[in-house]
Amino acid sequence: MLELDNVSVRFGGLTAVDRVTLKVGSHDVIGLVGANGAGKTTLFNAISGLVRPTGGAIRFEGRDIMATPMYQRARLGLGRSFQIPQPMHELTVRENLIVAQRFGTGKVDMRKIDEILDFTSLANKAERDAASELALTELKALEVAKALATNPKLLLLDEVLAGLETNGKRRFMGMLKDLHAKFGVGIVMIEHDIETISNLCQRVAVLNFGQLIADGAPDTVFRDPAVIESYTGASHA
Repeated sequence: MLELDNVSVRFGGLTAVDRVTLKVGSHDVIGLVGANGAGKTTLFNAISGLVRPTGGAIRFEGRDIMATPMYQRARLGLGRSFQIPQPMHELTVRENLIVAQRFGTGKVDMRKIDEILDFTSLANKAERDAASELALTELKALEVAKALATNPKLLLLDEVLAGLETNGKRRFMGMLKDLHAKFGVGIVMIEHDIETISNLCQRVAVLNFGQLIADGAPDTVFRDPAVIESYTGASHA
């Protein structure tokens, strides 16, 4: 579904993403991991259209999307969330989903919005102000709900579990498992917690200084000496 071919992103003299090649299938659930500054969010930004790669190719369902605007990528089926929740101010939770859905699909389907509100446990907060009346767990759920409202084929989830306490994280993990089954979307998720990635993801891709250094099953990848060194700074033979 998604193909990255030698994708690079440079900011002046800094190479944030360095010739990354990766394929994501329509039913994949992939964890994208790496130390802070490894290039994970920059790669998401390149895929979703927030930044323009300086090299390589990005294809979605066989279509070159390197020059495709963000809204068109959304309408092709690319949805994403952001690490720091970004609710639309002075709008209710429901209105946030309506705006996201119109952006991503060009129309509004209230039955679908109600389904998503129910699925993300936000139905009882649907008429609340999204920016001022939600707890952190609810704000994280709203990020996922907005992405789902665009009717995605592939979801890019940027640290949706970050900052959650243990019980909240467990509930959120359960929702993500159900999301994949219920909506049939592929998922690529940035996450630092190895236990979370191992429980949720079939594959793990590891970035280090912008380069892809491993891609495979969690048990194999997290035993890879190069991956261990990238996290700890010390070699483990």
